[in-house]
Amino acid sequence: MKQLLYLKDDQLKDLIEKLFIGYRETFSDSKKILNKYKIGLAHQKVIHLLSMYEGITISELLKRLKVTKQSLNRVLKDLIKLDIIIFKKDEQDTRIKHVFLNDKGKKIFNEIFEIQKKRIHSALLNSSSEEVINFDNVLKKIING
Repeated sequence: MKQLLYLKDDQLKDLIEKLFIGYRETFSDSKKILNKYKIGLAHQKVIHLLSMYEGITISELLKRLKVTKQSLNRVLKDLIKLDIIIFKKDEQDTRIKHVFLNDKGKKIFNEIFEIQKKRIHSALLNSSSEEVINFDNVLKKIING
């Protein structure tokens, strides 16, 4: 384990490449589904977050995605046109909008999730409990900087 304290630049570059390829492969699995609905990766990210955080506000979506209002609005307009999302005004403050997947949106999410789940599930099944826990801990540390 001590050798991890002395990771060389080449080892770090290799790890970054693996993270990139893992991300690319996981999200390319869903490409056929995205094409079927004529949506892209930005739409998929929003759909994923809406499935995780039902009723999330626009401002919270912006924080989680780390994109501009303009970028998010473009995606949301597409999702509205495709009849995938609905908005509900906040009961206390009508300026605040909550975003939800409708039934069609949930169906699309489930199609995407099922195909992505196969890759992740297979990798986790072929790993020890310790590897899974350690991987999760390392991912959390990467995310939190």
